[in-house]
Amino acid sequence: MAEQNKSCAFRTSIGGQALIEGILMRGPEKQAIVVRDQEGHLVEKVEELRFIKDRYPILGLPLVRGTVNFLGAMVSGVKALMYSADFYPEEEAAKPSKFELWLEKHLSSKKLESAVVALAVLLGVGMSIFLFLVLPTFLTGGILHFFPDFPMWGRNLVEGILKVLIFLVYLIVCSKQKDIYRVFQYHGAEHKSIFCYEAGLPLTVENVRIQPRHHPRCGTSFLFVVIFVSILASSVVFGIWPITNVWLRTLAHLLLLPLVVGITYEFNRWVGRHAQDNVLAKILTAPGLWMQNFTTNEPDDGMIECAIRSLELVLPSEKGKDAW
Repeated sequence: MAEQNKSCAFRTSIGGQALIEGILMRGPEKQAIVVRDQEGHLVEKVEELRFIKDRYPILGLPLVRGTVNFLGAMVSGVKALMYSADFYPEEEAAKPSKFELWLEKHLSSKKLESAVVALAVLLGVGMSIFLFLVLPTFLTGGILHFFPDFPMWGRNLVEGILKVLIFLVYLIVCSKQKDIYRVFQYHGAEHKSIFCYEAGLPLTVENVRIQPRHHPRCGTSFLFVVIFVSILASSVVFGIWPITNVWLRTLAHLLLLPLVVGITYEFNRWVGRHAQDNVLAKILTAPGLWMQNFTTNEPDDGMIECAIRSLELVLPSEKGKDAW
């Protein structure tokens, strides 16, 4: 039993992302994409990682590194999604628009890919900011327009409740999409394979299958904590400087966002180390883990094989280098 507890104490920094019929796994030295093509074969793509903090150490400081790593993960995630989507093209390709033809004519393939990735990241970040920050602020302003004497703490409470409700509805709607179901199965396979590795067990389909599919360092939990921290931060700020104008409140939320992401990242680092053996960490991560019921599904054996292979490809050359 002592040996089992000792092995389970290991926490890896390796993390991943579900793709279209595949998984992106990111380790301390390498990043691997493993996709199962339409013939059923596993296609592998491995890249050496170069970290911006190595060139600019200030970007690796606590609170700063959170935003940097989040944006970096967004960029690599979009590129990986585009790569996996190429294995499953639409049956009837739509005729290129004039704008698409113009881009192909005036930009090289590399520049065009960079432009598409940048646009996708901007749209993704922009949609998240609109749904979980801007929309709740404007809805609260609209509701409380008829109650001008409503207390500030009440306004903050209503806004916070709306943030959580919108996030929950968003997860539920996504989980009901037929095409997303398999992606969420790969998401479950990614979590299970990491748990198996952290437990010190051989990476086999049988060992991975019995692992939990809810992981405390999941992106779903991260986004929930971002929302929760933003509620706390805005409550403090608006408690000191009462602001009721929706435009000024929205601006304040945007200015606070880098700090909120930074605090959330550091929180996730702490949780990654202690979520399995600390009562407080278990309590704080419980809501995020529950929400993973909507973003992870039980995988089949083929998905688990894909997760295992992607994890094997990013294991560090030096044992323990990936320790969290």
